Amino acid sequence: MALAAGAAQARTPPMSASDAYRARAPQDEVIYFVLPDRFANGDPRNDRGGLAGDRLKTGYDPADKGFYHGGDLKGLTARLDYIQGLGATTIWLGPIFRNKPVQGPSGHESAGYHGYWITDFTDVDPHFGTRAQLKTFVDAAHARGMKVYLDIIANHTADVIQYRDCPAAGCDYRSKADYPYVRKGGPRGAAINDGFLGDQAGRQTTENFARLTRPDYAYEPYVPKGEEAVKAPAWLNDPIHYHNRGNSRFAGESSTYGDFAGLDDLATENPRVAQDFIDIYGQWIDDFGIDGYRIDTARHVNPEFWQAFVPAMLARAKARGIPNFHIFGEVYETEPGMLAKFTRVDGYPAVLDFAFQATVTDVVNGKVGTDRLAKLFSQDALYQGGEAAARQLPTFLGNHDMGRIGHFVRAAHPEASNDELSKRVTLAHALLMFTRGAPVIYYGDEQGFTGSGGDRDSRQDMFPSKVAAYNGDVLIGGAAAAGDHFKTDAALYQAISAMARLRAADPALRGGRQVVRASDDKPGLLAISRTAGSGGETLVVFNTGQTAIAAQVEVDATSRAWRAVHGSCAATATAPGSYRVEIGPLDYMICVSEGGQ
Repeated sequence: MALAAGAAQARTPPMSASDAYRARAPQDEVIYFVLPDRFANGDPRNDRGGLAGDRLKTGYDPADKGFYHGGDLKGLTARLDYIQGLGATTIWLGPIFRNKPVQGPSGHESAGYHGYWITDFTDVDPHFGTRAQLKTFVDAAHARGMKVYLDIIANHTADVIQYRDCPAAGCDYRSKADYPYVRKGGPRGAAINDGFLGDQAGRQTTENFARLTRPDYAYEPYVPKGEEAVKAPAWLNDPIHYHNRGNSRFAGESSTYGDFAGLDDLATENPRVAQDFIDIYGQWIDDFGIDGYRIDTARHVNPEFWQAFVPAMLARAKARGIPNFHIFGEVYETEPGMLAKFTRVDGYPAVLDFAFQATVTDVVNGKVGTDRLAKLFSQDALYQGGEAAARQLPTFLGNHDMGRIGHFVRAAHPEASNDELSKRVTLAHALLMFTRGAPVIYYGDEQGFTGSGGDRDSRQDMFPSKVAAYNGDVLIGGAAAAGDHFKTDAALYQAISAMARLRAADPALRGGRQVVRASDDKPGLLAISRTAGSGGETLVVFNTGQTAIAAQVEVDATSRAWRAVHGSCAATATAPGSYRVEIGPLDYMICVSEGGQ
């Protein structure tokens, strides 16, 4: 699909000394993922988004997990000290675009506080602030040498389009075979869209889609009265730019063509849709100088869209003077081969490493041996660009959809002491920070947030909450969850910030080549070496078991003299190529070779 890259032809401006952060590679970053509504309320005047009425009009109800709580861009900007103090170098900001304030069936309504129900892709949601306040936030982060990644969506919009002929049981998915584009209501229906040849890869042309004029092949879509112009840009209000085939079953064809839980599924095969999204998100790069995009629901969009979109964004960023613009997609899949497909076929530079998340959770909980991580890392060759590309994968322990690492650890060890839970969660963060990839810290994990599950149960407030369930949680470490959560002396905050400092000081820990030195088919020893350039060898040893370990670990034959970075490290190798480690239960150590002697 030949689509323009917008301003990509402009000359790349020179990088000033103050823009040195732009030179950092994606794997150098420590990413802090935050939902702005739940972080800090800097301006209570925007809590209702400029809307009048009750919570079903404004979306604001700070006592309900499913509604806006008041966090905004001004509050986030005021807390940059806290985030940078943790050691984060990049902020991944949950979607800040204008959302439909409230949607859902009567009695089951909830608000767009999370940002994934976009109506206007060109403006900031007034619950979060203004475009000027977004610029202030981005500029303030950049002034500190921090990057900003925006969370974006191209798969769907808010749920606005409805279907007149939806059965009482629900708008189930209607396939292309049972409801072809060129018939109304089934293969034997009246002929429509004469000459349209389908939307497969070879047919995604302007000429072909000009023949697709009626959207009522599967259902009869319509826009409810009063919402005819709610979306922006204006072309998004026309149902012809959507699939209109009913709710996805999240399998087969419906995974790409179905509505995600009722959200209006965009026809991203249409070159008009593709080019306009290139223009939309290219403009955000031009206007704000942001440093990367995390792309929601990436697997539910056709590959040809990404094959055009990704290069266009990289070119647009380069023209803006952003040479290391990072793009990574959300592909909720725990098999490395399936994740790698999106780097090879769809053209993603990286994807969120759900395989790492699933594996490290089981490993740190002692459900499986450390060899599972060794196996995971051995499959890095599957990614486009191989092992080097895998170092750019954002790795994480939990998120706003599945839940938090604190919850996973507590659920796996309901009878464990507070000390054991703390050690397991700290060890999980060490695995995150010191193995390959760009680590993502989910906001609040550094304070020991747990929650009782995923989705709303893992989206707690950092400021004093009015949600009873949030206040009733018990933090990792045993403290009550009520109150303010910006404590820089919290044990996990201190532990993670110390890890971030170690990572920042050692190029091998940030982006170096990784070799697994030792692993086992049961909980216990995992040892890896990281190397970068002509520097020495950094050995990281983990113990996921509950008994101390003493073992010989293979190292490079030239690594003779060693110094301790974390833990107690022997000063010299036992013999060329063999190094003795001693490590306590649920702990880690880092030893650095000073080079051959």
